Amino acid sequence: MGADAYLQFISILIIFIAVLAATYYVTKWIANYQKGTESGRNIDIVETCKISATKYVQIIRIGERYVAIGVSKDQITNLGDVPAEDIQFNTEEKENRSFKEVLEKIKGEKKK
Repeated sequence: MGADAYLQFISILIIFIAVLAATYYVTKWIANYQKGTESGRNIDIVETCKISATKYVQIIRIGERYVAIGVSKDQITNLGDVPAEDIQFNTEEKENRSFKEVLEKIKGEKKK
């Protein structure tokens, strides 16, 4: 009985790991697919600032024009044009860190 339970546990563990791996890869595939379908050449969200739980101010680029809009749960309000020379773009590259690096950083902060 002990060996049978052990084999059953191992098989369930392998199935669980296979389901986790499949979920990871399908999620990555869907994210890449959606990124490809949502990316346009003429409309882009430049920056978003959260005002409250359901209200945001966004600067969007439409063609060569920049517009500030207010976005709430039920409506979008045009706040006006923003001159291109007034916009400061973030020129820093985003760090692509692995999950392990992020976890190690969090562990290091908790020890302090």
